[in-house]
Amino acid sequence: MKPVTRLRCAVATILLTGVLFPPKTLAQLPARFYWKSLSDSNGVPVIFQSISGNTNPFDPAHIVTPDANFDATLALAGYARTFSLHKRAVMVAIIEPMGHVSSEVTVAGRTAKQSASGFGDPMVEFDINVIGPRAQKTIPDALRYEPKFSVDLLGDLGIPIGKYDSSQPLNLGQNRWYGRVGAPIVWQLGPWVPGRRTTLEFLPAVWLFGTNSNFVGQTLTTDPMFQLDGHLTRDFAESFWASFDTAWYTGGQASINGVHGKSLNNFGLGFTAGYKINDNLNVTVGYKSTINDSAPDALRLNQFMFSVVYGWHKIIEGSKRLKHD
Repeated sequence: MKPVTRLRCAVATILLTGVLFPPKTLAQLPARFYWKSLSDSNGVPVIFQSISGNTNPFDPAHIVTPDANFDATLALAGYARTFSLHKRAVMVAIIEPMGHVSSEVTVAGRTAKQSASGFGDPMVEFDINVIGPRAQKTIPDALRYEPKFSVDLLGDLGIPIGKYDSSQPLNLGQNRWYGRVGAPIVWQLGPWVPGRRTTLEFLPAVWLFGTNSNFVGQTLTTDPMFQLDGHLTRDFAESFWASFDTAWYTGGQASINGVHGKSLNNFGLGFTAGYKINDNLNVTVGYKSTINDSAPDALRLNQFMFSVVYGWHKIIEGSKRLKHD
């Protein structure tokens, strides 16, 4: 394989498999999000999701409403940029959720309905690698890249500017600051050859929530919530990969005017599959669901996701021009 073709394949594959996804949906990120690409890479996703359960999908605290059914259609759009800082790989990203959510709550034989549409709270993320290969600044760096065992530090912040109506509990915006700190881990298993790559990935993280002082005229507080995501990923061809996904989240006890709710202690399972159409375009489908959700006050969520991601780097675009000249 010619060096330019090898470079395009290496950079494009990493660029389009480590794509943007919503950081808060089901409190779980997809596999291969924290793979590293050449510095100064760019990615723009358009993500569609259909979610149902007994909690508001726009709320990362996943406050459970027993005997309730929520249905949401979400679209998310964002932008990610990679660069190097003191020889370490860095990624910054922003994503904006929008869509429609409705709920039905049945109490004593009576059903109440609510709905909300518009824009949710945007979320920004900063991620820096602290253990593993140094940032890929040059062509030889990209060709030699292997994650082996790498660890990042990340911080997410939700900005409370989404649509919010204090007269009802169901909203797209959350009217409070929230975010998380975590340590993404990628462990390479076997050779790093497109079509044969296998990884085991983990993301331990803690979500922190501010106070909503106008939650239907009351005060809502939420304890920190711990999440642990796990992924076993495998290439089945140079352009096709899939993963088995797991999640565990615990804590996050909510209180309204000092009246405490129940803490979370839930597990989720799912799968993700990705296909690289060309050097710039990638599609992904996935399904996730909670499994220990039979109790009325247990978290219940079912999510289907479809995404289209466009990524680019000046080296890839330059190599295309050379090919056509």
